[in-house]
Amino acid sequence: MYDKSAARITFKSSWLEPLPGVLTWALAWWLLFWLDGRVNLANQALLLVLAAALASLWLPLAAALLLSLVSVLLFNWHFVGPRGSLSVEGNQHLLLLGAMLGLSCITALLIASQRRQAALARRQVGQAEQLRGFNDSLREARDWASLGPLLQAELQAQLGTPVQLMLLQQDQALPQQNLPEAVQWQNGIADLSADQRAGLWQCLRHAQAFGPGTGRFEGQPDWYLPIRGRGAALGAALLQPSRSQALDASLLTHLQLLCTQMGLALERLATEHLAQLARDEAVSQANRNALLAAISHDFRTPLACIMGAASSLQDQDAKLSPAQRARLTATILDETEALADMTANSLQLARLDAPGVALRLDWESAEEIVGAVLRRARQRHATLSAETEGPQLIELQARLEPDLPLLRCDALLLTQLLGNLVDNAQKYAPASNIEISARTALEGGKTFIVLAVRDRGPGVPLVWRKRIFEAFQRGAEQQHAAGPDANARRGAGVGLAACRAIAQAHGGLMRYRPRRHGGASFECWLPSVSAPRVEDMTV
Repeated sequence: MYDKSAARITFKSSWLEPLPGVLTWALAWWLLFWLDGRVNLANQALLLVLAAALASLWLPLAAALLLSLVSVLLFNWHFVGPRGSLSVEGNQHLLLLGAMLGLSCITALLIASQRRQAALARRQVGQAEQLRGFNDSLREARDWASLGPLLQAELQAQLGTPVQLMLLQQDQALPQQNLPEAVQWQNGIADLSADQRAGLWQCLRHAQAFGPGTGRFEGQPDWYLPIRGRGAALGAALLQPSRSQALDASLLTHLQLLCTQMGLALERLATEHLAQLARDEAVSQANRNALLAAISHDFRTPLACIMGAASSLQDQDAKLSPAQRARLTATILDETEALADMTANSLQLARLDAPGVALRLDWESAEEIVGAVLRRARQRHATLSAETEGPQLIELQARLEPDLPLLRCDALLLTQLLGNLVDNAQKYAPASNIEISARTALEGGKTFIVLAVRDRGPGVPLVWRKRIFEAFQRGAEQQHAAGPDANARRGAGVGLAACRAIAQAHGGLMRYRPRRHGGASFECWLPSVSAPRVEDMTV
């Protein structure tokens, strides 16, 4: 934004800048009158030339030349005979006055040239520093919308007048027609005339600057600068310079460099966005390929068992005893349940890993979710116990902290998460007690609700703890398991990965923690959200 206080300071300093030059001339004339009669005329003339050289360090060129001419005339009037007259006696005095005037003017011209070069160098250093700082600001920006205000502030700081920017929407190609919805305006378009809007579109389409000093449409009072990178323009800027600014070619070049930096930053963000989309697509494709590979491999075993048991019941029903029929029926049920779990986990993993997934969130009670998991687990194992005529029910307990806050979650997904953890504990810690717990915890100044499934089994080896929540990772000892527990531990390796995907979709995370006296604790940390008051929920 244009700083009026800074402008007032600059205005005052411009008046104070010539003051040392004026004081130099005043001191020189005081010395001339003081030395009159004490030194000869030539030495007095040298003092006047020295004063002209020193005063030129601060005075503008026109003022320095004018004062040099006036000083020579006054010197002739006061010190060259006949005094009190502009006439000159003798050629030597005329030569002296001419030499004085010539040396004073040449010195003023040389010093003025050096001052211009020094001012230009300082200006170029300042512009280079501004470009560097602007480039750092653009590099730190991470979204398309935040770049416009940065460029607008830089341009307005240079001109002191309002600047209008028109940028293409992200991922928007240049339309065939001038569509307002295809672009975004930094300050809106209410203050722009139809000609100015058309000029911005023209600048955007041709990626060329036009206006005063550009060589194109110089009759226009405004500057139209394209915001382009290495390719086509991604926007355009409308600037309204003053008459003196419109004649400053270096200022125009600097402003165009700022716009070009902006265009390069937009291209960088667009490239990063496309690269991220490509990475997401690659990850999604890799997950789909791995999912298909898992389905083609790990789903064969339960399908083969179901088909074998069903064909035995169909072909040898009369030869089978009731106990054999019960075992075959239990095999069908068990394998069907395992196949259903693997299918549900695989589908949830594929769905939740997709970008932009939306959950059906509602306020749920942790007690109800844990209760639903307990009922499902007990019902399932009670059915298996009845079918196989053996005690299959593992002791399953719940430990809930009193007065737990409500969860903002998808209840079905959290039920599936805890169900996966319970099934996992029953597979790898079949001889231990299993506990489902819910509690609150503080970490990093934030409150979390921790849902955990804990057991007293062998735990997870240290080498596998960092990979247990990755898809299709089950550990070498599980992948090559044999013996009576091999069927109980089979799977596609997607259960814990689905748990992590569900937790991340809720803004939480999954953790594994070894228990102090042996066993494992699989924990889902969900951020606690303030629940609405009961009167607010009442319709």
